[in-house]
This record gives sequence, structure tokens and C-alpha cells, in this order.
Amino acid sequence: MSESNKSRFAWRVGYLVASLGIYLTDQASKAWAIHRVRFEDRTVISGILDFVYAENRGIAFGQLQEGGAFGRWFFVVLAAAAAIAVLFYFFRTPRNDDRILGSCALLLAGIAGNLTDRVRLGFVIDFIQLHAGQYHWPTFNVADASISLGALLLAYDLIFAGRSQKSEVRSQKEEVA
Repeated sequence: MSESNKSRFAWRVGYLVASLGIYLTDQASKAWAIHRVRFEDRTVISGILDFVYAENRGIAFGQLQEGGAFGRWFFVVLAAAAAIAVLFYFFRTPRNDDRILGSCALLLAGIAGNLTDRVRLGFVIDFIQLHAGQYHWPTFNVADASISLGALLLAYDLIFAGRSQKSEVRSQKEEVA
């Protein structure tokens, strides 16, 4: 294995270890929520942050809750397919693209965290509730936050990296001319 391949492999392992850390944080926080929040809501910052236990049998923001056993296993298969797709993308990404590698690590951690809940419990444990005045963001968990952040970073890269690559190509053409 060449030195550059070793370095590339080491960086990928580092991202996967970070992903594992986020996954473990998610699972530990959900275990805490089961024991400490399930029977008693907790206000952390009045008017902004509460811990409120919820069991989400559907998808994001509690949509599609009525799926029953079919819905549970449908979401398991869907999440497993998403995890495989993210891993494939992760290993196909060049080493110098840290934003995409980090995005994939965040996505993988979140998908794995919620997938573990679905397989083990049949639902995803949500417990973090943000609100401002009358507005309440849907209850979520660490895995959801990881997925959201990973998706935002990936979207940013897809939108703005394409623009910067086009301008870089234009400037190279101008230098040649």
C-alpha cells in the first residue's frame, strides 16, 4: 500500500471513528431519555429548550405514523439502503474533500442511530424540543440533528462547490488564453 493510500485510509477511519462517537452519543442520550424523561418532562432553558419523551413510529417530524409492522420494516429497509448508499459515496469521495467525508460521517451516524431504534424497539426515541414563543420545532434526537447537519453540509457542497469549480475552470481557461 502506497503512502498516499495509507493516509487516505487513515483519514477515512478517522471519520468513521467520529461517526461511531456520534452514534454512541445518540444511543446513550436515548437511554438517558428513557430513564429520566419518559415520565417527567424537563425544562432546560425556559421558553427555548425542553426534554420531552416521544416515540416516533413514522418518519421525519412524526409523519406517516400509521404504518404498523409493515411501516416499521419498510423504514428499516429504507434506512439500511440509505446507509449503504452513504457508505458507497463515502468510499468513492476523494480524500481531499473533507466537507463531503464529514457530511457522510454525520449522515451515517444519524441513520445508524435511528435504524438501531427501529430494529430494536419498533420506533425512534425523540426527546429534544426547541421552541420560541408559540413556535415549536418538532421533537428530535441527536441522530436527527446529525442527519440534518450532514444533509445541510452536503447540500451546501453540491450547490456551492459546483459554482466554485466552474469559476476555477473559467479562470484556468482565461490564463491559457
